[in-house]
Amino acid sequence: MQAEDTNRAHWDEIAPVHLKAYRVEELLGGVSLIDEVQKGELYPVAGKRLLHLQCHIGTDTLSLALDGARVTGVDFSPESIRIAWELAQKMDIPAEFIEANVLELPEGMGEFDIVYTSQGVLCWISDIQRWAQAVARHLKPGGIFYIFETHPALMMFEDNQGDRFQIKYPYFHRAEPMHFEDEYPDYADSTYIPKTATYEWQWSLADIVNALIGSGLTIELLNEHDKCFFKALPGMTKTADGWWILEGFEGMIPMAFSLRARKGNGK
Repeated sequence: MQAEDTNRAHWDEIAPVHLKAYRVEELLGGVSLIDEVQKGELYPVAGKRLLHLQCHIGTDTLSLALDGARVTGVDFSPESIRIAWELAQKMDIPAEFIEANVLELPEGMGEFDIVYTSQGVLCWISDIQRWAQAVARHLKPGGIFYIFETHPALMMFEDNQGDRFQIKYPYFHRAEPMHFEDEYPDYADSTYIPKTATYEWQWSLADIVNALIGSGLTIELLNEHDKCFFKALPGMTKTADGWWILEGFEGMIPMAFSLRARKGNGK
């Protein structure tokens, strides 16, 4: 519980920071923030009942609602959930937000057409098998699970070495989480240095895929991308369409992956 409590305190701390750093004004103006990669692999979502795991302050959840989904967001950070509710009210969107650990979701939530999660989520999961089982349990027969996430290979690199980068962390899972207690700026706001420590777990691509297969899902799509949704390494530059790339290493380092899986129809 120490790791979970510490991580919750961290996300409670940075939620207000992200309210200022994320593209909230665009969202409030009716602009969906879902990128074209995800739209191409997941959409259409209109009319679908969608569960967003680890929704943080709800910007992607509400973007999915703008695109027609009937959304429920879950996050273990009470401050994140409070902000998500406030944004939903400002936008007059009938979203639902639940404060809960995704490994311990409350009873009675029912089944969804889509279970969705994205962008910096799996390193906070302490048990990938239980996570995959939670995904499958909350999908309707024939329902879709979709994730767009940091590639595990990218997580091996030290990210605060000035203008260079080097391998520092293991690719393969270890039972004990990595403990970070350094004075490094927040990924969304380089002017803010979080005061709280974090505990993070590394899961290989095989861990993730096999956990989902083991939960009864069928993998329909798995793509790897040489671009990322945040500045993960020194020297990365932001493209005109909002992606972060490492110039000179295009097509050489996997930085993100996307996966779509489906639950059987029970026949």
